[in-house]
Amino acid sequence: MPENDFQLIFVYNADSGLFNTVSDIAHKIFSPQTYSCGLCALTHSYFSMRDEWKAFIESLGVDCQFMHRDEFITEYNDQDYQWPTILIKSHDQLNVCLESADINKCKDLDELKILIRENCISQG
Repeated sequence: MPENDFQLIFVYNADSGLFNTVSDIAHKIFSPQTYSCGLCALTHSYFSMRDEWKAFIESLGVDCQFMHRDEFITEYNDQDYQWPTILIKSHDQLNVCLESADINKCKDLDELKILIRENCISQG
């Protein structure tokens, strides 16, 4: 891990795979108000990660991992979260630093970045 001894794990409220990706893109285009992943809606355009988000992640100086819900459940054998969520992994322990409700309340990427700096980076 980089300078810090913790990692941030961003878990999207979406599953991996081509079919799921295509379905998510269509959902974001045709019915964005009902799209269920606030994290993805803020950090990604229809087809890729937003440049502003990439730059923010790089500026944190923290190892970050991005996972779909099914990937997280498979790797950690844990379903006890509301998705999306942002977790801190330190010394093999996972702790929530931003819950689904907090992420989904964000009106824009700037709000999310503030929450991450205040709740995740300061905890680590």
